[in-house]
Amino acid sequence: ETECAEDMVSTTAVVPTTPKQTTSQVPTTSPAPTASPSNPAVGKYNVTGPNGTCVLAYMGLQLNITYPKKDKKMGLDLLNFIPHNTTSSGTCGNTSAFLNLTFEKTRVSFHFALNTTTEKFFLQGVNVSTTLPSEAQEPKFEASNNSMSELRATVGNSYKCSAEENLRVTDKALVNVFNVQIQVFKIDGDKFGAVEECQLDENNMLIPIIVGAALAGLVLIVLIAYLIGRKRSHAGYQTI
Repeated sequence: ETECAEDMVSTTAVVPTTPKQTTSQVPTTSPAPTASPSNPAVGKYNVTGPNGTCVLAYMGLQLNITYPKKDKKMGLDLLNFIPHNTTSSGTCGNTSAFLNLTFEKTRVSFHFALNTTTEKFFLQGVNVSTTLPSEAQEPKFEASNNSMSELRATVGNSYKCSAEENLRVTDKALVNVFNVQIQVFKIDGDKFGAVEECQLDENNMLIPIIVGAALAGLVLIVLIAYLIGRKRSHAGYQTI
């Protein structure tokens, strides 16, 4: 039996199509960088021995420590000492004196020495011990440097520096002091003696003087050039 072409029904297979899936990406925001703390407040600290006060210090104190974290990255711990929460202690000797400052779990010890030849005191050593954040590989941190020669002044005078000074304990630990004024060994009436300015402050004072002198010289050169030019113009008129 044969079928005509009209009776034959052609069928086409429909290939099922799956809808194209699209995924929308949720924008991610990187955490905002943590702002550095402001300059620390200035505290007054002193050490008293059998013969009276041997260390008198005004300063703002900040600890700066770089440490490895558990995720193998490096972390930074900046700690400002709060004066009214900081306890001070120390010892007095004939040629050495110690000032120990403790704030929360952090302790900084300053060792001052006397050069009997030059009659100058100076900061010879700094010891630091603190507890780092929990992300640190080693939470306990200690560092020391006993071969320093900072904050130097003549005995009976005080060392003063308004600029920030960075005392390097190690390559990972800095003790930053702000608006420091300090006197060691010979202190009369618990008051600072004559001031010896730090080099940073002297440079800051010298720069405006140099700039002012340069501007004054420039004005003088312009004035002289003007007077010479005016004199020549008058001479030209007289010739005519």
